[in-house]
Amino acid sequence: MIKMCLLAAVLLSPMTLSATTLEVSQAYARATPPNAVTSAVFATISNHDNQDHSIVAALTPAAGKAELHDVITEGDMMKMRQVTSFKLPAGGSLQLKPGSFHIMLFDLPQPLMAGMNIEVELQLENGDHYRFDAPVKKVMAGMHQH
Repeated sequence: MIKMCLLAAVLLSPMTLSATTLEVSQAYARATPPNAVTSAVFATISNHDNQDHSIVAALTPAAGKAELHDVITEGDMMKMRQVTSFKLPAGGSLQLKPGSFHIMLFDLPQPLMAGMNIEVELQLENGDHYRFDAPVKKVMAGMHQH
């Protein structure tokens, strides 16, 4: 209960408005089958600032926990792993996509169904926060195809 109250306070706080010029496009969360407790968020994140930034955390009320993840290939095996940050180069962009960087959602309290929207908040290394909405989409293609 305390964790949910803290999350709500952070998400609703006026201090979470970002001074950093980020743009999120093509965002979506993957719809889940009934009883699934994980999903992922994908998007293109552009940094219009004149300095590099790093995303160090993600939060959403749609999940008990959100982590920054990457997928690496070792031999013939693809492995998902948690990373500490996503680098956003000055004037550049980062694509979160299946089989690569993404935001992993754990402990979903309810299934994510196509047509829903979830709010996602990114925390940057400088303390700035950036919020965006991710529509939930039914995606048939799996990560193994990328």
